[in-house]
Amino acid sequence: MITKTFRAAALVGALALTGCTHLGPKTVAVDRFDYSTAIADSWKQQTLLNIVKLRYMDLPVFVDVASIVAGYSMQTGVNVNGTLSSQNAVQGNFAALGGQAIYTDRPTITYVPMTGEKFLRGLITPIDPKNIFFMLQAGYPADFILGLTVESLNGVRNRSTTGGAVREADPEFVRALELMRTVQMAGAVGMRVEEDKAKGSTAVLFFRRDDVTSDIAEKAAELRRLLKLPGEQQKYLLTYSPVRGAENELAVNSRSMLQIMQAFASYLDVPAAHLKDHRALPAFENAAPESRFDRVRIHSGKDKPPDAFAAVHYREHWFWIDDADVQTKRALTAVMFFFTLAETGSPEKLPLITIPAQ
Repeated sequence: MITKTFRAAALVGALALTGCTHLGPKTVAVDRFDYSTAIADSWKQQTLLNIVKLRYMDLPVFVDVASIVAGYSMQTGVNVNGTLSSQNAVQGNFAALGGQAIYTDRPTITYVPMTGEKFLRGLITPIDPKNIFFMLQAGYPADFILGLTVESLNGVRNRSTTGGAVREADPEFVRALELMRTVQMAGAVGMRVEEDKAKGSTAVLFFRRDDVTSDIAEKAAELRRLLKLPGEQQKYLLTYSPVRGAENELAVNSRSMLQIMQAFASYLDVPAAHLKDHRALPAFENAAPESRFDRVRIHSGKDKPPDAFAAVHYREHWFWIDDADVQTKRALTAVMFFFTLAETGSPEKLPLITIPAQ
């Protein structure tokens, strides 16, 4: 009896040890997707919350996830005890088998507050024009990206929310965005980086003349006229400037990340009570839809939305982007992309907040 019991105990112990041999590899497939999804969702919510806060003249705060260390442990044990009595003993023979397993999942997540001079400089410094046009080269619609990221092109002004008031876009700018999108779809406009010994790397915007239909050629010529570009030239240097540049330049007055977020915040549906109490900047009811970016919308309400791409709770109200609103979803994603291009990274030595998740 006891011999059989010991054999059974050994078998149980062997099975327990075999089962935990591959515990680590089995968690990779689950943890990688779960953590990446959680980080992406929290990034969307953090970006949306800071856009909402800007409309309320509140301070935007960013916290980055610096590292995630997932720790697992499995402890198993088997114990066997028994009593072998004499033939005349009253209690007889006794055997007991016991086992235990302890599983521990203890991830350590490190957060880095985004502060300091480098972060602030990245937040208020205009985005490099070539990064904006690289987005166009990657396939993003020209009217959408330019409507989001530039204040003016060669002195032709976009819609602006500087100083909390709206200045509507010049009609020439609105038409130029439409033409740029049409020419882009026809493949008649492109961008490349050229090396110059004196200036280094220079971004160049060029218009194709070969294999272009007469209709597209006319639209490209109209686009150059609206932006005050010489019609006989085929390529133009991209430069940062709030005013018109030289004859061979396209002066781009690009926005900073703070300006982009403020422009996005101007499309927020602020509760009427908050506007009445002057808690938020005034609404912009007279803003006419002028570009694809002007069709974005951030909703608000007392109840949590059932189907939202991103939703945040602020000042006892919910603010969200509808999951069916492709235009606004694209705008929020573009803002997140530009954050990675704006060099808003924090310095190496910053306080770390490490929270062991029990």
